[in-house]
Amino acid sequence: MNCKLIRIVTGEEIIAEVLEETASYIKIQNALVVIPSAQNVGFAPWATVISKEDPEIKIQKNHIVYVVEIQEDVANKYNEMFGSKLQLPTSKKLIM
Repeated sequence: MNCKLIRIVTGEEIIAEVLEETASYIKIQNALVVIPSAQNVGFAPWATVISKEDPEIKIQKNHIVYVVEIQEDVANKYNEMFGSKLQLPTSKKLIM
């Protein structure tokens, strides 16, 4: 999984899986906003009401300050959260 830290011109830093990068945009999914506190760092969903059927977001490069690698322990935690693509059934079914 290609996880990066992306700083947006608004000052937000997000961690996301980069799916595609072109000359004009970066396509991401599973974005988390970084929330710094006095003692450590927390994370929250960045796009909270995005469609589950189309979870990809294109960010225009003119809105990006920088894109960098993230620390290995943060990448491992991110992969724990989003690495598994386990699909749960939408309704209960009796299997015989």
